[in-house]
Amino acid sequence: MMNRTAISAAAVLCCTLATPTAPAHELARPDDHAPIGVMGDHFHDAGEWMFSYRFMRMDMAGNRRGTDGVDADTIVTSEPNRFFGNPMQPPTLRVVPTEMTMDMHMLGAMYAPSDRVTLMFMTHYLVNEMDHLTYAGPSGTDVLGGFTTRSEGLGDSSVSALVRLREDGQSRLHATLGVSIPTGSNTETDDILTPMGMRPTVRLPYPMQLGSGTWDPIVGLTWSGFADRSSYGVQWRSTFRLSDNDEGYHLGDEHRLTGWWAWRLAEPVSVSLRLQGYRRGDISGMDPAIMAPVQTADPDRQGIERLSVGAGLNWSLPAGNRLALEFMQPLHQDLDGPQLETDWQLGLGWQWAF
Repeated sequence: MMNRTAISAAAVLCCTLATPTAPAHELARPDDHAPIGVMGDHFHDAGEWMFSYRFMRMDMAGNRRGTDGVDADTIVTSEPNRFFGNPMQPPTLRVVPTEMTMDMHMLGAMYAPSDRVTLMFMTHYLVNEMDHLTYAGPSGTDVLGGFTTRSEGLGDSSVSALVRLREDGQSRLHATLGVSIPTGSNTETDDILTPMGMRPTVRLPYPMQLGSGTWDPIVGLTWSGFADRSSYGVQWRSTFRLSDNDEGYHLGDEHRLTGWWAWRLAEPVSVSLRLQGYRRGDISGMDPAIMAPVQTADPDRQGIERLSVGAGLNWSLPAGNRLALEFMQPLHQDLDGPQLETDWQLGLGWQWAF
């Protein structure tokens, strides 16, 4: 999917690469940074800047409960609807998501006011689409029809300080202290198809919202090591949700632990392998405007435990530019489901340091 944001970012990238920049900082090696899917992986010397653009697409299809797959007919005949008892709410789920794509455009800036501290700002632009099947009436397996919901706009932003703790010729260690800023909307709406055949405009369920609605602390620790033709590292990064938003809920805490290894194929090119563990808790509280016989509207069906593996390719270019890509695929998923399972994730990125 290509939209105006992607086209504009591509134009900026092409112009930047085509324009000579005499004072720009040259990256020492293509694996000087972690794979492009790792955020806040490095710091800078005093006075240095870096700008970045990342595009990431996540594709989800099929449903899973725990570690087992589950089909749509089973969901609508066996999964209870937590809103049963309210008007027009059947006893079981009657709307089933079948596929979702999430496109994320990330813009970042880093500046080091001193050798000890590097400041980092990141913001996101999201495009979400989710396909659904609606089953007719309060029971049975007769499919009434399908529909697609979409949300698009600015997501949450973040400001962080990367604090250098140690660096020598072969390794470096830094801490991340930051805050997530609720710049994304959590009141997005779209048209749906109900089991009674109506097409109202409603507030979209939680996975289709663009932001959290809360100010959340971000903490992390990153260690990187370097050898003659290889590099490696490990990072822990967590976001903690401490208070409810204006709609009466907060998202689950998020924790990531990732490790990587990279090998230089040639002076400007390296390949990488990465393993990542990800955990997200269920939602606490509930938005009273989100009520539907679909799993995505249930705060207790949002938790995730996932282990993924990724392969990447990195290029160091003139004038302080770096291009990178990475493909990630889950090895194991345990979902508080039913939930859509993740099939794959692709990341492309550009970084310019000077």
